[in-house]
Amino acid sequence: MLIFITQSCKIGEDYTREEQNTLITYRQNFPKDSAISNIPWWKLFNDPVLVGLIDTALVNNKNIQIAISRIEESQLHLEISKSGFYPSVNYGANGSSGVNSEISGFNNSIAGGVNVSYTVDLWQKIRTLNKVALQEYLATEEAYKSLNISVISATAKAYISLRDLDNRLVIAKKTTKNFQENLDVMQARFNAGFISEVDLSQAKIQLSEAKTAIEIFNRSRIQIENSISVLLGAFPRNIPRGLPLYEQISIPEIPVGLPSELLDRRPDVLEAEKKLHAQTLRIGVAESLKYPSLTLNLNMGAQLITPSFLFADLGAQILGPIFNAGKLQKGVEVEEARTKQLLYNYQSVFLVALQEVEDAMIAVDTYKKEYDLRNEQMQLSTKAAQLSWVRYDGGLTSYLEVLNLQSSQFNAELKASEAFKQELTSIINLYEALGGGWFSDSKNRNNN
Repeated sequence: MLIFITQSCKIGEDYTREEQNTLITYRQNFPKDSAISNIPWWKLFNDPVLVGLIDTALVNNKNIQIAISRIEESQLHLEISKSGFYPSVNYGANGSSGVNSEISGFNNSIAGGVNVSYTVDLWQKIRTLNKVALQEYLATEEAYKSLNISVISATAKAYISLRDLDNRLVIAKKTTKNFQENLDVMQARFNAGFISEVDLSQAKIQLSEAKTAIEIFNRSRIQIENSISVLLGAFPRNIPRGLPLYEQISIPEIPVGLPSELLDRRPDVLEAEKKLHAQTLRIGVAESLKYPSLTLNLNMGAQLITPSFLFADLGAQILGPIFNAGKLQKGVEVEEARTKQLLYNYQSVFLVALQEVEDAMIAVDTYKKEYDLRNEQMQLSTKAAQLSWVRYDGGLTSYLEVLNLQSSQFNAELKASEAFKQELTSIINLYEALGGGWFSDSKNRNNN
């Protein structure tokens, strides 16, 4: 009997990672050293305000706090699953009073006792359920890491967007001042009869466009500040500023590693794999329900009215299914179908991860080139606008040329600012796509 009890059989298969038919290398030509996913990359921007905002978000962001609570819940489920390895002990008491024809008066009985019950893990069902709980716990850990990366990235991108809007607001105010000075000159010339009302109206329209841009940028700045406040887990408020946009340090070449490394680096890919692992184990749990279970019971107690009357009994119960109209087999097939779904989900998450890295790499490369071109365009348009005013002042061209070239200068400055913001944002997106920046998550969580 003891040999039978201490040995058990394994039902179902263990999870093994599926071989991914992945790329040998990425399409874009980036350094192939191991990706630096375990560094606080946002500190490379050298902006202490940005670093402070991200540190605050990692502690106070409400979604991160929810994720921490989910980890705690999952850890409790894991501890609960371990209880199946141990016997359960319960106490009980009962009392009765009755009449017997052979005995005069009432026959009173009060008894109390203890019940010990232990389910033998014949088919490793309990052990497998514990493994399921472990994988689900690990999945919540990966979900937490993934959320950390998202919050870091969202905060950094929102801050860069805010500094871009600050820069564009400066451009718009400077341009408005210049256009106002132009209008004053045009008004004086119109009053003197040197220009037509058409030229004066064009100058007014030009000034109105610049003033409109100021209102647009002011509105967008407030909205970005509100979104950053939410990321910080705070009420809408003013956000402090650090380095101006063009003083944000551009990060050097980023080693992206190999595509296959994403399997072990991207938390969302690892989360999908842990869920697949847990679901694969559930097939074995469903299979074990088709086999008999063995439960050992021990009851001990005493009559409380006559303490000398003790009782105890030891028993075993084997219970197994005979007929259930295919219910248990269908249960296995349900778990197999769910496993298939999570396998496809795992494959899909990995493909999306590859796409995001490829998209981010081409964005980094092309936005850098775009900014260089926009910057050159800005310098040329500034020079052209200055020359056109000299030509107009000398009577060599119409005000329409001045108007067009000044508007081109204004737009070129705005587009250069936007392109630089996009270059910085693409770098952030690449680090996010590579699964970078979550090395310190356990420390952050312990601070909560």
